[in-house]
Amino acid sequence: MADDKQSGGKRFTFTIDADTAQVVKFEAVDAGGSSHEISGEEMASLAQQGSQKLEQALEEAFEAGIDCVLGGEDRPSETKESEEDAELRHLLLTPLIEHSPAKRLLQPEAMNRLLLETLIQRSSKPSPPPPAGGPTVGP
Repeated sequence: MADDKQSGGKRFTFTIDADTAQVVKFEAVDAGGSSHEISGEEMASLAQQGSQKLEQALEEAFEAGIDCVLGGEDRPSETKESEEDAELRHLLLTPLIEHSPAKRLLQPEAMNRLLLETLIQRSSKPSPPPPAGGPTVGP
């Protein structure tokens, strides 16, 4: 894990119920180590309008898998998907996902468990530096 002095960014803590993997508390931690619950306004600011959600990323991965099987071109998306295109993608992919093994991954319980296990795994070993020109998350 990164040393506190190296990272000048904001710090947060999530309290997660180990049985359900649900977040039960989300707090900000100041430089002195004191914590306070995140206000609705702070949460809205952190959740950056227009940022991609995990469900959308899984839908895009499912879509990429279909495209790959059908022999589609390997073309990275250069433009941000419009709200209308995202809704259309969702409407077209939802019935396909619901009749596939991927359906389980989009259930809230499974998603919570996957997120918790990923956080545990990532906190137990140092993060490698991001690859040059590699994929990025978010806008």
